[in-house]
Amino acid sequence: MTRPAAPAHTACAPPASAPPAAPAHPAGAALQWLEPASVQQLRDLLGPGAALSMPLLDGRPPAGFPSPAADFQHERVDLLEHLALDRPYTFMARVRGVSMTGKGIDDGDLIVVNRQLTPGHGHIVVALLDNELTVKTLHRQAGSTRLVAAHPDYPDLVLSEGQTLEVWGVVTATIKKMAY
Repeated sequence: MTRPAAPAHTACAPPASAPPAAPAHPAGAALQWLEPASVQQLRDLLGPGAALSMPLLDGRPPAGFPSPAADFQHERVDLLEHLALDRPYTFMARVRGVSMTGKGIDDGDLIVVNRQLTPGHGHIVVALLDNELTVKTLHRQAGSTRLVAAHPDYPDLVLSEGQTLEVWGVVTATIKKMAY
């Protein structure tokens, strides 16, 4: 896959093709690209025993005598459908770094990115700023654009004249493994 040339202005239309190949970056790059999700790739990422469709626990206990048939009634959640992972406009990436920990996105987490959504003020986005990949919150106010980290050690990235910003997609979910 090749990355289209970045425009000389702020572009927020999602790319029409698969996610562009990431440019070469030094150690500590913001993202590790993953190919568009497939059932096998998700099983590889989440572990060989991962269930992609599973029962949903109904957290509303009944008042009164429970029905004996209730043990056999289970709504199921299909993760591929729920996260839109089976759609051609969705891709996943593994986050590197801690600049978004305040939004619950930690180093090593998988993020689900939707290229079909129109990025707007307050959305967490995957963006290319002057050929550097990043995951940040998009802020647009009074004609200015900036990318905001969710960690106090990282300053806002304020777009200035001559800089290029290309938003590749909106982050719609985070998948993480808990460390026990």
